[in-house]
Amino acid sequence: QVQLIQSGGGLVQAGGSLRVSCVASERTFSTYRMAWFRQGPGKDREFVATINWAGGSTYYAHSVKGRFTISRDNAKNTVYLQLDSLEHGDKAVYYCAAARAPSYTQETMAALTTYRYWGQGTQVTVSS
Repeated sequence: QVQLIQSGGGLVQAGGSLRVSCVASERTFSTYRMAWFRQGPGKDREFVATINWAGGSTYYAHSVKGRFTISRDNAKNTVYLQLDSLEHGDKAVYYCAAARAPSYTQETMAALTTYRYWGQGTQVTVSS
């Protein structure tokens, strides 16, 4: 059982930056693909970004590419999401997630059903 504990988030002005973090309890954290999803008010949960076990390969949703950066530190069992140039549409609860599978396609690495373990969520609010 992998426990994911999130921190960070909060209130930021449009155009500003924020970082959210997610620490895993599992010693084999480095074997998991990690991802971030978000759920805006009245919306379904959607894919944001994912990173492979070694941190050498990332994939982003079109809406955040070039503004958000996912990274990981396997020595600290932590995955990060740096949010820059925030827009009002980025307001959401952000969730980290973990998956472990033999292989992935772009479709599966962005799918909610691929990820077995989830963090508790952290709120990001963007003000004018």
